[in-house]
Amino acid sequence: MTGLEAVYRDYLTALDERRFDELGQFVHDELTYNERPMTRAEYAAMIADDARRIPDLRFHARLVVVSGDVLACRLWFACTPEREFAGVAPTGVPVSFAEHVFYRFRERRIEKVWSLVDLDSFRAQAAGRTEP
Repeated sequence: MTGLEAVYRDYLTALDERRFDELGQFVHDELTYNERPMTRAEYAAMIADDARRIPDLRFHARLVVVSGDVLACRLWFACTPEREFAGVAPTGVPVSFAEHVFYRFRERRIEKVWSLVDLDSFRAQAAGRTEP
């Protein structure tokens, strides 16, 4: 495991343990998320809101690739939303879906995030369909 991968896995553990107030060790004060500038506090609030909507949300790194200061990951989620998420009211149906995410690190902390969540699959499963 590379140095950046170890840092990243520690970051995911902090997210899983809801230690959002400790993100300063993993994320710069200012970053970009899908080309949108935001503060670390805004970023933490965004993730905390997802965790509030989906209390059993856990970040499972299925594939991690590191090249220089860039880390790419296929995250997998298997969870049951309890509040509206992505415009879908909770149905009590368990769902599983992927996020493909790229990070640029500077000084071993995240400064850029590019994220693509498979919301079509999430919405289909929440509605009881197997195909998006």
